[in-house]
Amino acid sequence: MKSSHHALCALLVVSALAAAPAQAKMFDPESFELANGMQVVVVPNHRVPIVSHMVWYKVGAADETPGKSGLAHLLEHLMFKGTPSVPPGEFSKTIARNGGRDNAFTSADYTGYYQNVAADRLELVMKMEADRMKNLVLDEKNFRTELAVVLEERRTRTDNSPAALLAEQMEAALFLNSPYHRPVIGWEREIAGLTLDDATAFYRRWYAPNNAILVVAGDVDAAAVRPLAEKYYGALGSGPALARPRTEEPPARAARRVTLTDARVSQPSWTRLYLAPSYNAGSRELAYPLEVLAEIVGGGSTSRLYRSLAVDRALAASADASYEPASVDLSTFRISVTPRPGVPLDKLETLVEQELGRIAKEGIPADEVERAKGRLRASVAYGRDSLHTGARVLGEALAIGQSVADVESWPDRIGAVTAADVARAAAQVFDARASVTGLLLPDPNAPKDARPRAMPPGSGFSKELH
Repeated sequence: MKSSHHALCALLVVSALAAAPAQAKMFDPESFELANGMQVVVVPNHRVPIVSHMVWYKVGAADETPGKSGLAHLLEHLMFKGTPSVPPGEFSKTIARNGGRDNAFTSADYTGYYQNVAADRLELVMKMEADRMKNLVLDEKNFRTELAVVLEERRTRTDNSPAALLAEQMEAALFLNSPYHRPVIGWEREIAGLTLDDATAFYRRWYAPNNAILVVAGDVDAAAVRPLAEKYYGALGSGPALARPRTEEPPARAARRVTLTDARVSQPSWTRLYLAPSYNAGSRELAYPLEVLAEIVGGGSTSRLYRSLAVDRALAASADASYEPASVDLSTFRISVTPRPGVPLDKLETLVEQELGRIAKEGIPADEVERAKGRLRASVAYGRDSLHTGARVLGEALAIGQSVADVESWPDRIGAVTAADVARAAAQVFDARASVTGLLLPDPNAPKDARPRAMPPGSGFSKELH
């Protein structure tokens, strides 16, 4: 009875949002800019007396100098090594003593730092975050300590995970010239070769107010945030204007295939990556139709692939699709299938290709497109209830070059997608020449009594490191 009630509520939300009037809003934020160029966004949410304070830097792994992979992520670690007024390790301890929690993350396109605290502790975290934006202290000892930590993270999260290794190899094969072919964590030998001078130069170049975005969400408003932001961040000098030059991806002319066989694999899997436009690159008008397409193809238990492969034919244990439009450069459309025991991967591959070919040739019925749009727009209602979601969505968008208006117009842009738009997106993106197929296989030569070790969860296709 409880699940039926939830299903009914979800259906009502979907129906209401699908019929929502134009100019629907996402988070209705307030924004302003400091004199030094720092952008500030405030997302009022007065449900609980808590705030999420986030600083996003418009720099990530794709902005590293070739040969210095892993530097952006390493600097994220080093940002916790202290300033003259906050000793090493005291940043997070102070947050914890004040009942909050903090963390940081690095992606190909941005680096972010956040603290979730009681609303009356906002000034404290803002003071400390502004301090390390300008006054980070790095020395050879703490650099070497953290370099060892990152190398161990690489071994644990990537080298010890066949799924992560396969994902790394597939992305390196898909992006021929884009810096996205480098893993966010970096290649092991290049990480090991990084120096204190590399980290210091990277910090001084990229960590400045005019290259940062402050997002504060929660029990607060712009009138309260502005004087604090001006007091702490506004007092920092602006850095030089920064460009983010990126190499152009050449036309893809040949399908690629990557096979990883490993004794640690207990369950084989099939994955395909297609090169796809994003909000900022390629055929940008296809980004919103591709979001709808991903929902239709593999967005859950009602998606085409899951129904066909897992429910109707009982050949797959899972089948999903995902698309990441929030990217400075071109992005990826990913399809992944895990077979049931005894089902050969080539059989699943044939069925997936048949379904994708049918979609590209015949398109999607209008009513199916409308249902997918409704599910996507329903997610906005749930996102508004989350303290962290608004800050994450807005911060990511601004860090890749979008505007607040772009974020706020997302429901209307999804609502405007037509069946013809989705068909056009499928026909362009489902091009085998612009794809990499990945097979993750058990090692048939492994001793029969050898038990695969437990692997970290997930597909390995993480675009972000903490």
